[in-house]
Amino acid sequence: MLAALAQSRKALPECLPNPPVGCVIVDGQEIVAQGYTRTPGKYHAEADALKQIQGKAFNFLKMYVTLEPCSFHGRTPACALAIAEDRRIHDIYVSILDPDPRNNGKGLDILRKAGKIINVGLCANEVNVFLNQYLLR
Repeated sequence: MLAALAQSRKALPECLPNPPVGCVIVDGQEIVAQGYTRTPGKYHAEADALKQIQGKAFNFLKMYVTLEPCSFHGRTPACALAIAEDRRIHDIYVSILDPDPRNNGKGLDILRKAGKIINVGLCANEVNVFLNQYLLR
């Protein structure tokens, strides 16, 4: 998760007003993709990382993301749906829930319904210290 947090920091200031989210995808103990939220209308962190593994054969991947994946379509498609559709990703580690009322648990619901294993709270203190000021409530 700390590698995802390092990716989050790369998002600033271009990602604003979106929160600076970071994501890493891991195969075993190896990071195979990294992403962060780009300028509004471009890739979110999860989509940024997913595009890096497009067309590659993996069987059991873990995703670490600093903020709950979005469940709604705004300027970009819902990240939770993209992750739900990727059969290679099995475990998802989310540091903190997104307090934005359009999301707030809905992204995790989509992932659970798709059969993903969800883990919440990894490095929550560290991530919250960094992200809290950028979150909608």
